[in-house]
Amino acid sequence: MSVLVLALVAGAVIGLALGALGGGGSVLAVPVLIYLLGFSPASATTASLIIVTATSATALYAHARDGNVAWKTGTLFAAAGVVPAFLVGAVAGSLPEVALTTAFAVIAALAALQMLRPSGAVAPDRIRPLKAAGAGAGLGAVTGLLGVGGGFLAVPALVSVLGLRMKQAVGTSLLVITVNSLAALTARTGTGGDLRWEVIAPFIGAAILGAWDGKRLAARITGRALQRIFAFVLLAVAALMLVDVIV
Repeated sequence: MSVLVLALVAGAVIGLALGALGGGGSVLAVPVLIYLLGFSPASATTASLIIVTATSATALYAHARDGNVAWKTGTLFAAAGVVPAFLVGAVAGSLPEVALTTAFAVIAALAALQMLRPSGAVAPDRIRPLKAAGAGAGLGAVTGLLGVGGGFLAVPALVSVLGLRMKQAVGTSLLVITVNSLAALTARTGTGGDLRWEVIAPFIGAAILGAWDGKRLAARITGRALQRIFAFVLLAVAALMLVDVIV
């Protein structure tokens, strides 16, 4: 299978997850870029930020048209993550490849386990600003380090910490992902190595189209089955990455 076809297929799958679930799919972008498309870990995390920023912004627009974005809440949550995303993103490119790969495998496994957990989040009696700021900052740091959107962390946090309904949380998480990814990408300007735009451009195009399909899919079926599928894929990816580091 050619590199172009692989980029198109991977982009469509990742966009589908972002559009339907508000996160989760972007965590697959880095291993796909490394193991299928031949990017180095540092270049893959930077390229992933480009892909995630463009795709999340597109999916955000689709959800905003239906009124499923809490703009004020999402902006405040995202603002807490901008500085951590920028600072961590600035140093992430200089970290050893083994450290980046191991950290990514751990985050992918945690994302999968979070997706497999029963949805038991309930709205809080009152919003705790410090807890919300801490969650936003932590999400920004993860985005800056690994080049992932962090929607698998943002959605439950927006529900359990800020009291959003699930549909609102999915749409609002895309706002948070877009802002944090853009901040981390700005910090990495000029440090991404060989980004190979002939691969990234079709990847982004397929991901954007997939995000629109994901939005339509989310309106027709529950996201639980799709979440479980992506969770098992993530667990497999995490295991393979850890084996690659160890061996």
